[in-house]
Amino acid sequence: MVAVKDAAAMGDAEKRKKAAAAEKPERHVTSAEMARHSTEGDLWVAVQGKVYDVTAWLPRHPGGDLPLLSLAGQDVTDAFVAYHPPSAWRVLDRYRVATLSDYSVSDVSRDYRRLVADFARAGLFDRKGHGCAVSLCAMAALLAAAVYLVLATASVAAHMAAAVMLGFLWMQSGFLGHDSGHYVVMRSRGLNRAVQVLAGNCVTGISIAWWKRTHNTHHIACNSLDHDPDVQHMPLFAVSPRLFDSLTSAFYRRVMRFDAAARLLVSYQHWTFYPVMCVARVNLFAQSLLLLLADTSARVPGRLAELAGVAVFWVWYPWLVSRLPGGAGERAAFVLLSFAVTGIQHVQFCLNHFSAGTYVGRPRGDDWFQKQTRGTLDVACPPWMDWFHGGLQFQVEHHLFPRLPRCHLRRVAPVVRQLCKKHGLHYDSCGFWEANARTLRTLRDAAMQARAVAAAGGAVPKNLVWEAVNTHG
Repeated sequence: MVAVKDAAAMGDAEKRKKAAAAEKPERHVTSAEMARHSTEGDLWVAVQGKVYDVTAWLPRHPGGDLPLLSLAGQDVTDAFVAYHPPSAWRVLDRYRVATLSDYSVSDVSRDYRRLVADFARAGLFDRKGHGCAVSLCAMAALLAAAVYLVLATASVAAHMAAAVMLGFLWMQSGFLGHDSGHYVVMRSRGLNRAVQVLAGNCVTGISIAWWKRTHNTHHIACNSLDHDPDVQHMPLFAVSPRLFDSLTSAFYRRVMRFDAAARLLVSYQHWTFYPVMCVARVNLFAQSLLLLLADTSARVPGRLAELAGVAVFWVWYPWLVSRLPGGAGERAAFVLLSFAVTGIQHVQFCLNHFSAGTYVGRPRGDDWFQKQTRGTLDVACPPWMDWFHGGLQFQVEHHLFPRLPRCHLRRVAPVVRQLCKKHGLHYDSCGFWEANARTLRTLRDAAMQARAVAAAGGAVPKNLVWEAVNTHG
């Protein structure tokens, strides 16, 4: 009886607590007031007019802390609906602290959110097709064939064919890792995680945790010269003369100095672009190891599993290279050829963004659609070439709907084009070779301006600053 009475009393207390909370006047804040809560120790965001204090959630955010920090103190509705399934709304409720008094929605955002809802009702986010199974089978076949050619033949030509196969294997692994980082490609999150570590860390030697940390930040701050790591390649490359101002990278937390060495390298970047892409994989190896071994302050879920997966790669790949009978020359050629083939994928990543619009500063939550379309480029190709591009050819659509499986991107592209046309927004698409030409022109233009800076003794001429601002936003 006592226990029953205690339970009843507790139930009454809980009801009184909820009733008191319901009677408590709802707090209203302005956008200016919310903007003051934009630090790691005091972080507010708004979603559909409701304000949330997500400071405590920041270290546990599945997408990492950097996306939240990039949009701190702002309305993030468009980014939220782009990245989160409906189940995420339940997590938000516990952090609500106020209502945004001056909340408003632009016509573009209203249409965008309606489109997300339409795709969800059509089941497009849930129907993933058989892309993952096909990719895993293709990767297994390529790996088996490459190992066979190395171990069972003495032909140098066969060994070089094996190197080419490994290059295409790593490309397909990169596409699969990209997909699995945006949505669950398997039947469960556990299997999805296993595929990530197997296809990423074990097969390619690149940490999926490093990729997710970098890529999520890239999506949120698409083509921001000081916030997007995918356009921060100093001292080798500068996609805009505004990088000549030695901007500070919010991602790397360091100054990207445009010193004498950078001026020299950037001055010839349109010549060095493809050679560097052939060995760009080395940088990804280094970045992965720096995150897993040196950056102890970064939160890395499953750090030991990540390290174990990378270690597997550094066992099987050097062993396979060591089995080549032709000596150091053949082994060096094998490594360089395998890296060069997968360098095609590094070029693909660059084609989608290097020649698109850039800007300086934090991303803004109120122009999500505009920034994503302006900072991306689609690469037109026939359907039978989709395997080669891995979904990256629909970059505009992917950036607007990152949770959408790649098998639906071609289907929704006309809808996105129509929406951009309706609102007079930039939508850019061209063929693969034209995309390469545009990228090289962008690099050459910046290279010529870097030479002008060098000729001026290191100072950026005013006319070049004006041109940079008006060309790249």
